[in-house]
Amino acid sequence: MEIPCLIEKTLDIIGNKWSFLVLRELFEGTKRFNELRRSIKGISPNSLTTTLKHLEKKGIIVRTAIPTVPITVEYSLTEKGKSFHSVLKEMKKWAAEWA
Repeated sequence: MEIPCLIEKTLDIIGNKWSFLVLRELFEGTKRFNELRRSIKGISPNSLTTTLKHLEKKGIIVRTAIPTVPITVEYSLTEKGKSFHSVLKEMKKWAAEWA
């Protein structure tokens, strides 16, 4: 019987390196696509779209479409996503000491 690794499960939920940066931005509050794209250096629109879809599928963020012309789409954290904040803070502390 194989015992599942919880770190692997966490990485599966979070996804790729861009996910951490998207989460960092959303911890500051709700953002639109272009706000995220401008604030995350080096991310392509395609990578951002893929990352947002992954995080939404995993229940980390919620996508809200506002019926304006043109349509406005905003992204924010779910409770599940907000609960990851302490993990990211610890990663920042570790990087401050060791990176």
